[in-house]
Amino acid sequence: MRNIILAAGLLGSIFTQQVSAEGECGKVTIADMNWSSASLIANVDRFILEHGYGCEAELLPGDTMPTSTSMIEKGEPDIAPEMWSNSVKELIEKAVSEKRLVIAGQSLSDGGEEGFWVPQYMVDKDPSLQTIAGVIANVKSFKHPEDPERGAFYGCPAGWGCQLSAENLYRALNLSDAGFDLIDPGSGAGLAGSIARAYEREKPWFGYYWAPTAVLGKYKMVKVDFGTGVDVEHFKACTSQAECADPKVTMYPKALVQTITTSDFTKKSSQGFDYLSKRAFTNEQMNGLLAWMEDNQADGDIAAEYFLTNYEDIWTQWVAADVAAKVKQAIKNR
Repeated sequence: MRNIILAAGLLGSIFTQQVSAEGECGKVTIADMNWSSASLIANVDRFILEHGYGCEAELLPGDTMPTSTSMIEKGEPDIAPEMWSNSVKELIEKAVSEKRLVIAGQSLSDGGEEGFWVPQYMVDKDPSLQTIAGVIANVKSFKHPEDPERGAFYGCPAGWGCQLSAENLYRALNLSDAGFDLIDPGSGAGLAGSIARAYEREKPWFGYYWAPTAVLGKYKMVKVDFGTGVDVEHFKACTSQAECADPKVTMYPKALVQTITTSDFTKKSSQGFDYLSKRAFTNEQMNGLLAWMEDNQADGDIAAEYFLTNYEDIWTQWVAADVAAKVKQAIKNR
């Protein structure tokens, strides 16, 4: 009898340990990248993993190259919530093939977005302006601030990576011959300011911009269609390069923006990994959140609380009902 009791106790102990191990996430580290959208997502992940899945979640400062390198070589942090993978494509692909890293899903379901844009109010009045042919036909509407005889095209600030692609596409589209001058806005703030000034007065504006950004959250813009689709290979080989003798017209390819985890994290919490695979923002959603962050001078933590409180219809689709209930209760208790 004593042996039977001991055996039963041992089996019960093993069963309890297994249940505990399956239900316990343990310590999880998350890269808090040094830009607003990534910090917002990192804080959302921290809160949901901690309160929904029982993880001991901690944020670590991060940036694209040091974070990806540390994840591969040291296995930490466990999660990079918003990795712009194109800039470290070969590094990540190699680490995935070696089973050091795992791609959980897309942080931004639309991907990072670049293009030439015009204000929505212009397209509302003249739908042809959503095409490059329509913009060129109305060059006189986009008056240069210093030369009324020329149109203005606002390019990417000098020294930025996008300067090359914007200038090469300006050449490929023959915008100079069409009557446009390329304007260097001087800085990111200068480019954003030019859009804000145009919007305040409902004046014409035409130029380069990208998403997700607070600017496109505040000011509704329409991406101009070149009518060519995307030639990814030419964009990589020529459009985005300094030495591009004969650039061809192509729309910008979308940038892959992914959530990356270490292989160890998938073993720590399969349910947490499942959440990360479903968690994704559209650019429209993120644009709006970034605009709110800027207007309220909010950091990632405050923005995460705002998002979780006001956008239950979005984040509850990423988790099971019991997890959502735990997260909602944790929000109320803050």
